[in-house]
Amino acid sequence: MLLAGLVGASLAISGAAFQGLLQNPLADPYTLGVSSGASVGAVLVLFLGLSFPIFAIFTLPIMSIVTAVLTLLFVITFARMLDKTLSIETLILTGIVMGSFLGSVISLMIALTGEELRQIVGWLLGSVAMRGWNYVGLLIPFFVIGSLLLLIQGQELNAMSLGEERAKQLGVPTEKRKAIILLAASILTGAAVAVSGTIGFVGLVVPHICRKLFGVDHRHLLPLSLINGATFLILADLISRTIIAPVELPIGVITSLIGAPIFAGILYHQRKERAVA
Repeated sequence: MLLAGLVGASLAISGAAFQGLLQNPLADPYTLGVSSGASVGAVLVLFLGLSFPIFAIFTLPIMSIVTAVLTLLFVITFARMLDKTLSIETLILTGIVMGSFLGSVISLMIALTGEELRQIVGWLLGSVAMRGWNYVGLLIPFFVIGSLLLLIQGQELNAMSLGEERAKQLGVPTEKRKAIILLAASILTGAAVAVSGTIGFVGLVVPHICRKLFGVDHRHLLPLSLINGATFLILADLISRTIIAPVELPIGVITSLIGAPIFAGILYHQRKERAVA
């Protein structure tokens, strides 16, 4: 339960930060391909049996974080090459394409490895089942660092939501702040994926609901997303364990069943509003 709460909080606050920074309500670690990038790093560690002495037991989350950051940088850079305005459609489409490609890379590694890695398929669907206290210990340092870095950026995110030029006029060092926010969100996403697999739509659904209920001020939105993300994933985990007991569903299945319709609804309303305008 504690691990589910930490993972949910990590993904939700990351989603709120991505949405605020990119001024895009459809941005989250899953739709941007960041979760898939983190999964590649985790599976690569298992595939090659990597263990760097300097990192020891933290090799898995650190590799996930590195590949998450690289994926995010590629998605944003490529989307900007296609569309200088970095429109919603271009960014999301690039993230989905990147996520699909990385999913194929993961499938290839599983196929090449054989039976000993086939159990990873269930992990990739997203689960906190059979995870002991060692997984909690792996996540907590990155959770604390990433969350604190984001929570202190609330005022800056408010300024940047007005536009980069306006934020600069208000005295915000935008390039530095963007780098900190992207790094912190990628740390949280990479560490969460390393211990739980790919759990989609938490970073999309929770910040969107919090924004509707409590407003767009990131000084409140970030901590509320963190708290409600933890609550949401704990409840999703409870449902996954009990809905067809004694069989336990992957928690990622539950979050996708909830998140995909909400994603479609947000996209529909955005298109409708744009058509009216």
